[in-house]
Amino acid sequence: MVHGVRGGTAGAGAVEVARLGGLWRVTRPWHPGLRPFLRSYVGYWEAVTTPYEARLVPTGCATLLISLAEPFSQVRRLGVRGGGSGKIGSLVVGLEDRPAICVHPGGQEAIRVEFTPLGAYRLFGMPMSELTNLAIEIRDVLGPEARTLVERLASTPDWAARFDLLDAALLARLGYGPEPAPEVGHAWQLLSGSAGAVPIARIAAEVGWSQGYLIRRFTQQIGLTPKASARVLRFRHAVALLGRGAVSLTDLSTACGFYDQSHLNREFRAIAGTTPGQMVASRRVEGALALAASANSSKTEPTTGR
Repeated sequence: MVHGVRGGTAGAGAVEVARLGGLWRVTRPWHPGLRPFLRSYVGYWEAVTTPYEARLVPTGCATLLISLAEPFSQVRRLGVRGGGSGKIGSLVVGLEDRPAICVHPGGQEAIRVEFTPLGAYRLFGMPMSELTNLAIEIRDVLGPEARTLVERLASTPDWAARFDLLDAALLARLGYGPEPAPEVGHAWQLLSGSAGAVPIARIAAEVGWSQGYLIRRFTQQIGLTPKASARVLRFRHAVALLGRGAVSLTDLSTACGFYDQSHLNREFRAIAGTTPGQMVASRRVEGALALAASANSSKTEPTTGR
């Protein structure tokens, strides 16, 4: 816990401020009403203002990033025609099945919230398929009131008060957001719980839908098709095992359901734009890989609700 740093109110309740590489990170226990919908919730600012470029890889979550200082110069989705955002500040990112490059001039301060796919569907109140592989300005998803919220957060120096403001706004939207179909929720649980290993035909049979109908409803509310979701979940499982170390690529391929090591490498290149070996060697936290020597540690490290 750090005292006396800018924005740090670590002595006021449960807010915690800690240095992680080139960042100061701020966390506190998640609000119970938000907990079922979250995967990560963290504030941060740069300890030293440094331009950076990083590769973001799919996480199986949707992201809300609220910029409190300098905007991104660009968020560019690889393999998507017209996938560049141009200059962008606070943004929403749907589920992804391919990597992106984010470029920032330095001086970043932000709050990053990652949601489960169905939590994001309820929060954003729109088909998640409209957000797939996109980085979209927050006001275009949450409406003009989002701009007012961002301005209030940016003008509030106290991190506990910032979290209070954001919690209230998120809880209000979740309170009237659309309810996901129970069948889609069950399908996602089967798929995510098995790290993408359960066959789609079996999932359709278990939820009582035809495969075609499952694909349509699942894609609308999750953002990716069941097949694409399974690929991302297998990839995330492989990344997690790589992070633990001491596993051969042959064993990794078998454990994660890839046909062989060549299949593993092809999937890593398609989904992350890198190889398993390069990912291990890269400086990374969760889904981001530093691409330049000046890059800070990633802003995407997950936090756990406590």
